[in-house]
Amino acid sequence: MKPAVLFCPNQPAFRQQYAAIKEQSLTAGALLPGTPGTLQLRRGTGYAYWYRVYYPVPGKQAETLVGRESDSAAEKAMRAQMEFAESMTRQVGMLRKLGFQVADKITARVLVELHKLGAFEGGLLLAGKLGCIAWLNELGARLRLPAGKPASSPRLELVAPPSFLSQPLAAKLPLVTAAESTNAPTTQTAFTLPGQVLMLTDILVAGSCFGSAVPGPGWSAISIPDHDYLIAGPAPGALLAGGQCIPVRLPQAARLVWHQLAAPHAASERRLALTLAAVVLAQDPWALLTAWETAPATITEPIRPLHDDLLADTAAHPDLQDLITDCLGSPAPTA
Repeated sequence: MKPAVLFCPNQPAFRQQYAAIKEQSLTAGALLPGTPGTLQLRRGTGYAYWYRVYYPVPGKQAETLVGRESDSAAEKAMRAQMEFAESMTRQVGMLRKLGFQVADKITARVLVELHKLGAFEGGLLLAGKLGCIAWLNELGARLRLPAGKPASSPRLELVAPPSFLSQPLAAKLPLVTAAESTNAPTTQTAFTLPGQVLMLTDILVAGSCFGSAVPGPGWSAISIPDHDYLIAGPAPGALLAGGQCIPVRLPQAARLVWHQLAAPHAASERRLALTLAAVVLAQDPWALLTAWETAPATITEPIRPLHDDLLADTAAHPDLQDLITDCLGSPAPTA
């Protein structure tokens, strides 16, 4: 059987479309949550008021007050925002058809709220599966999923800057403690918004190992041993989700690859990290090697035993196999 290719490059014209949409999102300012919605004028209290009626997540209708009927400036501003949102929805839908990775509408609602709170401007970085997806779109690569393997629901992973847990922004985040399942021995942190299902969330902070709970303001963060390594030199980016293009900040792509491979993740997420590795290697042959050479031992040592598995997963990419062997070394001979 022919080994599975991890990605295929998008056409230059498609990449230009993505770049144009990303540029629009960076200059748009505030983003409307949910669907673009409609404006409705309601009377009955002596005055007439404009309301925006929309769906923040599928199946949940909501409305927000825009202003009095006589407030033409507020009405005009909201109509302009809704027109922008409608245009963005169409463009993101087109990118999805062209093979770009688009996260679901619940993820979009959460990321729009983080954008509204200034979380990424405040130093948070989008990591994990969503960070890898954002980088694949940024680098113009189309993910090749194995046949019969649908995309899994993402977990939100955010790398926090130093001293974040004591900053006002940490207390503003709508995070709660929630059990991952009824049989879970420990609790998880989740992002919650009115009328929306919880989205499991890891706020990653510095620690001596992976996965230790660190008390936060009403919720727990998670420790990672490569915090300083992962947060250094972040890059601006964007995440396509629902009908939105949300500005975010990302760890360096090569460092995110090694972090993802070292952290305890499911096989599907390891495949995603290797896909990003293949794309990075194709565009910058030295980036992964440089990132490996500067990685702490808490990252490199957990990856070394994965040598054979990583080679098997990258059988269609011999250049990446060579790099993996150069970095990890040849496996020890079996007795």
